[in-house]
Order: sequence, then C-alpha cells, then structure tokens
Amino acid sequence: MIRLTVMYNLPAGSDEQAFLRWRLGEHQQANAGAPGVLRTDFAVVESALPHVAPARHRFMTVAEWPDRESFERAFYAPEALAALEAHLAKLEDPVFLVSEVLTSSEG
Repeated sequence: MIRLTVMYNLPAGSDEQAFLRWRLGEHQQANAGAPGVLRTDFAVVESALPHVAPARHRFMTVAEWPDRESFERAFYAPEALAALEAHLAKLEDPVFLVSEVLTSSEG
C-alpha cells in the first residue's frame, strides 16, 4: 500500500474557519473520490513529541492507494497536478511524504 502524508500550515492571516469548511467538505469529498484511493484522513495537529517542542505543522492529510501504480496514475495525472497547484496557493510550508506501508494493524 502507498501512503501519501501531507503536513502543512496556512499562510499568516488566513481564515482558518473558512479553510476548515472547504477542507472538511468539498476537498474531503474530492480526496475520497480520487481514483484508487482506499482511505483518506484529515487531522488538526494538537501537539508534537516531546511535549515541550512545538508542532511544526497545524494540519495533516493522509491518503492511501493499494499500490504505487495506482498512486502514480492518480496523483501525477495532469488534471490532479493542476488541482494540486491551485490548492498549494492555500498552504504554507507543505511537506509531502510518499511511503510504502510494509505492515499495518488496527485494534
């Protein structure tokens, strides 16, 4: 499984409540409906460890695909990259991590 983790902040002066309405509604639906996506989560980062260190990012999005081919076909499609460019204008300090999940458990 391929997992995309995106950590980011909003630019100074952004309306966080307006961002959350968009992110929890329209954008969450778009992420969940992306080709091949098995699961997607959005979170507000509340703290970082060790507990005395400030969190570097306020928000985190995670999306998972069954395999690398599915991820690349969806994420690197021209229309997906164009949408990504538009979304990046709303973000500051984004970090994109693409990882291969080797093991997982839910309990």
